[in-house]
Amino acid sequence: MRRRLRFATISAVLAAVVFLGIPLGLATAQSVRNDALADLQFRTETAASILSARIERGEPVNIDVLADYVGGSSEPEAFIAVEFPSESVDPRYPAGIVLSAGVEASSEFSHTVTTEAGMVVTIAISQFDVVLRAVERVSLVVGAAFGAVIVGAVLASWHANRLSRPLQDLAVVAEQMGAGRVPPHIDTSGVDEIDQVADELRRSSERMAARLEAERQFSSDASHQLRTPLTALTMRLEEIHARTSSPEVRTEAEQGLEQVERLVGVIDDLLGRTRTSVGGTTESVPLSALFDKQQEEWSRSFENAGRTLVVTSTDAQVFASPGGLSQVLATLIENSLIHGEGTTRVDARDQGENSVVISVADEGPGVPESLQGKIFDRNVTSGRGTGLGLALARDLVTADGGRLELTQRRPAVFSVFLQGVPESYDAQAADVVPHTGRMSLRRRKR
Repeated sequence: MRRRLRFATISAVLAAVVFLGIPLGLATAQSVRNDALADLQFRTETAASILSARIERGEPVNIDVLADYVGGSSEPEAFIAVEFPSESVDPRYPAGIVLSAGVEASSEFSHTVTTEAGMVVTIAISQFDVVLRAVERVSLVVGAAFGAVIVGAVLASWHANRLSRPLQDLAVVAEQMGAGRVPPHIDTSGVDEIDQVADELRRSSERMAARLEAERQFSSDASHQLRTPLTALTMRLEEIHARTSSPEVRTEAEQGLEQVERLVGVIDDLLGRTRTSVGGTTESVPLSALFDKQQEEWSRSFENAGRTLVVTSTDAQVFASPGGLSQVLATLIENSLIHGEGTTRVDARDQGENSVVISVADEGPGVPESLQGKIFDRNVTSGRGTGLGLALARDLVTADGGRLELTQRRPAVFSVFLQGVPESYDAQAADVVPHTGRMSLRRRKR
């Protein structure tokens, strides 16, 4: 949008310069030519009048006198010629004699005046001088047009930034709301239409926060209400198992305990996922501290395996749940340790538009082609894991408004795409939902 606004404004300025500047430049050149011809006519008529008066008074007319009409510092250089008509006026000026001063140019503008006594006075100026003056005037017009384009470009950039920055902030807020997070405080932009959208988003976020709080409370109550009878049932089955001497009863009690345990696991999984998507919150997470923690935690394991873990430091910050993102990275690093080979590299890079991607890559054989399209599905494993680790990691990243992808199959590169923290983000003004629990992501093999 910013580029389109800038392009539209500069295009409008260029159109105005073209449609107004070209006619103005032509009019300026024509005006210079007309002024030169008018000035030449005035100079010729003035010279004829003064020279006639000198002859009537008996004063001499010679080359030195004519040199006064050749031109001064404020006038273009001219050529002047005087032709005398007869000897009746003064014997010093025989008929047909022509006195001239100045250098006659090959291409010139000229004007001729014939007095009542028959004297012919001609003054000419070089066409090059007229063209040079026209170029100077047109250059001023071109310079003004160029300055207008520069001013238009500056104003276009300022106006585009003024409109696009609040829209970018609204896009971040909308994305946070779409991910189930309450957005930070939205400042007014001064643009009525954008502020109306911001007000509506603010009201929607308040309603969403109330609903999320109600769902969070419901999940907490459901967890308590379900765990209490299941715990009592487990204790009863354990007591039956301990007191009975019948093998059949003991077997039934063991099977009942296994079923209750599986039911508890399902409830933990479902409630944990609900807490992550409903009650969990994201905040501004500096990746440097998170990376340092992973380096410290996993370096010794890689050394014992004869491998190297390289974690590249970064200044990037993302919107995420700190504990959840830490567990996601731990899962990816552990999978690389178990299934990969060579050096494992963890880094983060800014992709622009407030997007940050975290990559975990190794030098191993990669993911089998048969698992490429379903590597994140539950119960999908290469044979050395439960098939839950990557599925749970993907759920955590999705709950934070990001995505987890296998961006390269061989060697394997897993990438976590998250929303970056914009420079204008105010953590103190951000309204967040407090944590009430988080899905437990145990380190499991894929």
